[in-house]
Amino acid sequence: MSITRIVMATAGSFILISLLLAHFVNPNWLWFTAFVGANLLQSSFTGFCPLVKVLNKLGVRSSEAF
Repeated sequence: MSITRIVMATAGSFILISLLLAHFVNPNWLWFTAFVGANLLQSSFTGFCPLVKVLNKLGVRSSEAF
């Protein structure tokens, strides 16, 4: 699996999980949803994604640029 797909799957999972937690546990979990969305937005402008750095340190390599 490529780094890009891992990042998209992780972001989507975090958003869905935090929405479920906001609905069933506490609405403050929506702040986590906002954080993930803001991180995706800044990544689209700067090209920097912290998860890509973590994945590279874990040994996941990809020929695609993200």
